Formats: sequence, structure tokens, C-alpha cells
Amino acid sequence: MTRLLLVSGSLRASSTNTALLRTACAIAPPGLTTVLYEGLGVLPAYNPDVDTDPLPPAVASLRGEIHASGAVLLSTPEHAGTLPGAFKNLLDWTIGDDQPGSIYDKPVAWIDASPRGAAGAEATFRTVLGYAHATIVDEACAAIAVTTAMIGSDGLIADAGVRRELTGVLERLR
Repeated sequence: MTRLLLVSGSLRASSTNTALLRTACAIAPPGLTTVLYEGLGVLPAYNPDVDTDPLPPAVASLRGEIHASGAVLLSTPEHAGTLPGAFKNLLDWTIGDDQPGSIYDKPVAWIDASPRGAAGAEATFRTVLGYAHATIVDEACAAIAVTTAMIGSDGLIADAGVRRELTGVLERLR
């Protein structure tokens, strides 16, 4: 069984990125376990002085989730032409991890949920994940446009086309 960590870069309650990843959890094919990371809002600001044992609990939890996963799927909005600050902070905490199972050489992909595209965020992903030495799985990276109108009262996306594309991403990242 493959374990896939899903990380949204949005703190918004009605985030299309988070809804997309929640939907991925709901439709994950057999043999694929998905875990939605929900600690973005409690991570401390990155500080190399505290990137030592014992780590802040939220950082230890994030790194533990990454270590336990075979791959990572990211989805984030673009803010001011790049990644939102809270999400960049999350990625900064992954770079200093030199333990087995870290993001180093781990398969990683992202989904752009914006109907307008997010070229700046995608470019920043490539730069930051390059520094982290993650293995970008290009064939699993996708643009799947989602609007808030597509999100049901259950927080999921019912649109068959979106679900089909999302299933393809999960299969390619597996």
C-alpha cells in the first residue's frame, strides 16, 4: 500500500485547493492511502536556530508525516506571483530535514486549481523543491481548474471531469 501525503497551501476555510485535496482523499483508488495534512496554520516561522532536536512539535509532526509517506501531492493558490508565505514557510521546514524518509529524493507533484493559472507558484515550486532535492514527478503535475461554486456542502467536488483528472494524478504519482 502506498501512502500519499496531501498538503494544501491555503489557510482559507473555503479553499478550492483544500477541497480538491479532500476530494482526492475521498476518491483514492484501492491500494493508495491518502492523508491530508492540516497543520499549516500552526507551523512556527522558519528559524534555523530552532531547527534542532527537539524540534517544535508542529515541525516534528510535519516531518513525521513526510517520513511516513511514499510521495507528496501539493496544491496551493498563488499570492503576489508566488507561493503564499505560510506555504513557503512549510517548504522551508522540509529543507533542513536530513533524516531517512525526508523530502530528499521523495516523489512530489502539485496541482494548480486556479482557473486563471498559477505560473509564478509553479516556478517557485520548482526552485524550492530543487533546493530540497525532491523528485518532481512532472507527469503527475496538473492544472485542474476549480471554482468555489464546484464545492458541495460536504466540502468535496462532485464534478465528474475534475474527479477523473484527479484520479489520473493520483495514479501517476503512485
